[in-house]
Amino acid sequence: MQSFTINESFPMNAWYAAAWDFEVKNILLHRKVCNKPILLYRKKDGTPVALEDACWHRLLPLSKGKLKNDTVICGYHGLEYNSDGRCTHMPSQETINPSACVRAYPVVQKYRYVWVWMGNPALADVAKIPDLHWNDDPDWAGDGKMIEVKCNYRLVVDNLMDLTHETFVHSESIGDEHVTEAPFDVFHDENTATVSRWMLGIDPPPFWKSQLNKKIKTDEKVDRWQIINFQAPCTVTIDVGVALAGTGAPEGDRSQGVNGYVLNTITPMTSQTCMYFWAFSRNYNIKDQSNTTELRDGVSRIFFQDELILEAQQIAINENPNREFYNLNIDAGAMWSRRITDKMVEAEQQKNQ
Repeated sequence: MQSFTINESFPMNAWYAAAWDFEVKNILLHRKVCNKPILLYRKKDGTPVALEDACWHRLLPLSKGKLKNDTVICGYHGLEYNSDGRCTHMPSQETINPSACVRAYPVVQKYRYVWVWMGNPALADVAKIPDLHWNDDPDWAGDGKMIEVKCNYRLVVDNLMDLTHETFVHSESIGDEHVTEAPFDVFHDENTATVSRWMLGIDPPPFWKSQLNKKIKTDEKVDRWQIINFQAPCTVTIDVGVALAGTGAPEGDRSQGVNGYVLNTITPMTSQTCMYFWAFSRNYNIKDQSNTTELRDGVSRIFFQDELILEAQQIAINENPNREFYNLNIDAGAMWSRRITDKMVEAEQQKNQ
């Protein structure tokens, strides 16, 4: 059993996606990450910047001001800040208070996202950015979106770590009874958890039948796979696809099929809201932009169904604060992901005591 009053904390010493790369321009953009207001913009040379979105003087969000060249000008009294968060001009005085600054967060653009580090900047190792290389790998093609979901970020991770819900939530597209009936394996280490499921010799669901027919026109049975990998604290990549049954996909030969990766990284905004960045990348028909658009829009409709479920679940949790989660075998991946994230939070809290 697990308390419905879930651990609402989130690790601060982690990279979180704050925006798609195309969203960050030479204009001011407000985001909230881990209960902190963030100001994002791009300098004239293309470098992304992330600052605390609250003026040192009277706390007006700097995103309510304007950007002149690379200088942020507060929209209330005109204080000016450089990209390091240091105030460089105060109205009606020559002397600048040395404490006049706002926090500048480590920020990196990688895998088509702009990532921010919310914790100790000395620990902001770029190597710790979750691996989402499929998003900009020339051998893969895809696209995605961002959804603001009114639920705790862990509920989205739970949803992704247990795909048996596809049978019931997405029955007309990617779900069927094979997902709930197939055996699965769970592996974990200190920072990751993996759920692996193979469905052999089955009829493909509508989504996968249409994708396979773009490469191989067939009505034959297929071998289908779902390999879900959690990267702490809240990134989930899902290796998915189908291949003609008996052609060697479980052994590694996927040439007689189609393969995609569902890329998901979830950023807590508050304890009950999150930004859910997702993309679908594929390694077939990679020059076909219409296929990319079709998949993005199709997956968007599927994820909208998840959004409705997750927000309803959050409302139910709020209305039943003393109830408990009961775990089934299918929850093993979600349980390990929660334990891994809990350990990260606990370790940070111990250091701060």
